[in-house]
Amino acid sequence: MRTLCVFLLVAICSSWVFCKPTVEKKDRVHHSKDLSDHHHDDSQDFQYDHEAFLGKEESKTFDQLTPEESKERLGKIVDKIDKDKDGFITQVELKEWITHTQNRYIYENVNKHWADYDENKDDKIAWEEYKKTTYGYGAGEEEFYDVQDKDTYRKMMKRDERRFKHADKDGDLIATREEFTAFLHPEEFDYMKDIVVTETVEDIDKNGDGVVDVDEYIGDMYSPDGDEPEPDWVKTERKQFLEFRDLNKDGKMDRTEISHWILPHDYDHADIESKHLIYESDKDKDDKLTKKEILENWNMFVGSQATNYGEDLTRRHDEF
Repeated sequence: MRTLCVFLLVAICSSWVFCKPTVEKKDRVHHSKDLSDHHHDDSQDFQYDHEAFLGKEESKTFDQLTPEESKERLGKIVDKIDKDKDGFITQVELKEWITHTQNRYIYENVNKHWADYDENKDDKIAWEEYKKTTYGYGAGEEEFYDVQDKDTYRKMMKRDERRFKHADKDGDLIATREEFTAFLHPEEFDYMKDIVVTETVEDIDKNGDGVVDVDEYIGDMYSPDGDEPEPDWVKTERKQFLEFRDLNKDGKMDRTEISHWILPHDYDHADIESKHLIYESDKDKDDKLTKKEILENWNMFVGSQATNYGEDLTRRHDEF
């Protein structure tokens, strides 16, 4: 019996048995991240902009470099942002970069485990490679012949395969680094949001009618322990369901309402910040930036200090 499969089944069973609030109570809701803990006040300093552009951890090492070093390395970063190499940084490219810096931990996690799945070392991961590494069965082998609860594992693998295919934009069942990142972290990608909603419905909708009623909603977070009275937080969640989750007041959440719940339409920090940086640096007002315009306003991007660009530039950026 394969160790990984045992671990996965134990984890699943544990979530069924415990009578306390589950981790999923908070993890189901995916809020967009703020870009900095600092107030955005450019009249005082550009700390918010620095952390937005570079990421919070990288911005901590700003003052290790001289202004000359900062400008030089900022120029190299600009070359990375200019994905189509046309000499201009558009708002879309800048937004993608800001989003990338905020999600760097995700890409680093993918990179850390990439070699475990990429068996043939072609810098791509095929579905068969992922399936063999995760479940232990290669193409042509009888799957789960040595597992007692075959149906549970088959459902898990089918769910993985469906998500893999959804992440695989060109449909070749071979994931690039970006596609594999979307597979592992679907909540971070717009084109994966539908599969996130689908999986949430499957997890919570116990009667299989395709919607989530209040009892199913509460049941996903809490199971009563005998005859104990319902805790106050559960009563509050019931009220939340009736007043804020069930938007059309029909007693249940459909897919649209579930999407509003788990993927709230928050303020798009990366979009606003990218527009702000362009507005402040775009001298000729053509709604895009040249490297010259960015370097002339380098204080806003990296300040009188700079980040640890040496580390940043040695990282792989092909996942971006």
